[in-house]
Amino acid sequence: MSRLLETDEDVAALVRSLKRVAVLGIKTEAQRDQAAFYVPEYLQGVGIEVVPVPVYFPSVTRILGQPVFRKVVDVPGVVDLVSVFRRPQDIPPHVDDLIAKRPKAVWFQLGIRNDEAAKRLLAAGIDVVQDRCLLVDHKHFVGR
Repeated sequence: MSRLLETDEDVAALVRSLKRVAVLGIKTEAQRDQAAFYVPEYLQGVGIEVVPVPVYFPSVTRILGQPVFRKVVDVPGVVDLVSVFRRPQDIPPHVDDLIAKRPKAVWFQLGIRNDEAAKRLLAAGIDVVQDRCLLVDHKHFVGR
C-alpha cells in the first residue's frame, strides 16, 4: 500500500534502503553548482547507482559517467526511487511516465510540492516524499 512519507521514521527507512535512483531533471557537469547535479553526485559517491534522466541537454549522452535516458520508463531494471528536480508546475507531464515505470517511491526535492501529482502516484501504488532534500536526509539518517 502506497503512502505519503512525511515522518522522519518513514523517510529514514526509505533512504536507508536505496540502491538505485533515477534522477528526473538532472543537470550536467557544466551545472555542477546546482542541486540537480550535486545531489545525484553525492548519492553516487556513497555507492548508490544513479540513472540520469535529463529534461534538457538533448546532445548529452552521459552524466556522472552513466548513460542518460530520456524517459523514466525507458530505464531498464528496477528503480528504488525517482528523485525529481522539476518545478511543481512542470511535474504533471511526467506523472504518466513515472506511473508506467512503477518505482518504489518518488521524491520531490526541497521546495517542490505538487499535491495533485502526489495523489495520482499514491493511487498507482507509489510512495511519495514532497519538499525534502534527499542529500540532507541521506546524510542525517545514513550518516555517510
